[in-house]
Parts: sequence; structure tokens; C-alpha cells
Amino acid sequence: MLAGATAFPLLPVSRSFAQNSVNEIGDPQSCDYWRYCAMSGTLCTCCGGTYTSCPPGSEASPITWVGTCRNPVDGLDYLMSYNDCCGKSVCSRCGCHNTEGDRPVYFNSNSNTVLWCFGTENTSYHCTVSLILGTAD
Repeated sequence: MLAGATAFPLLPVSRSFAQNSVNEIGDPQSCDYWRYCAMSGTLCTCCGGTYTSCPPGSEASPITWVGTCRNPVDGLDYLMSYNDCCGKSVCSRCGCHNTEGDRPVYFNSNSNTVLWCFGTENTSYHCTVSLILGTAD
């Protein structure tokens, strides 16, 4: 069972389709951007990365937390995966603390206040990216 748990982050997840098929509006360098509704951290879009990729010199943690955010363009709710980018010193631009739908923490995987730089070569936090996993049904 433990071997299965450690392999979970390595399981294939089709993120490319979801990233390319969603119409979006807004400023990805603003804390009010719809993808960031449950994110606490520094936006990678302000630190040399994008909302889906870490800046050069940092790596995405395979451990994530999740949230559900509503896209104002299509009115759909999307399951979001928030990945911390690790390995560089913290970026001090565009710090956000959004708690939409926040509840008491019963499972660490639902907490946006934990630093998630586990499973990386260097555990220094740099910034956070926001990936769409799919629609929340």
C-alpha cells in the first residue's frame, strides 16, 4: 500500500487538454484572477514563470493541494491543482492569500497554508502555479 501511495504523484494525469481548452479572461498577475481562488502564495506569473510552469531554476513539487474555482467566461467550476515551485529563494512579488471556500483543515491536501516543497531536490519555496485538472462535476 505504501508503494502505491508514493507512486501516486507519478500517475499520468491529462493536464495538457484542460490547460489548452479553457477560455480565460483577466490578468494572470493579479490575485483576483479566477484560477487563484483557493491559492495562498506568490504567483509564478510575477516571478519569471507562467500560471502553469515554474520559473527557470525551480522545480514543481509533485505534492499539491487542490481547490475548486469558477471560470467567469464559461461559468463552470474547475478542479485546480496548486503546485509550489521549489529550489530558489522566495519571490517577493505578487503575494496572494485567497481563501474562497476555505474550511477547517481535515486533510492536509486541502490546505493552502502548508509549504508543499516535498519530493524536490531543494525544499526552498519560490512561487506557486495553478493547473486545471478538469471540471468539477
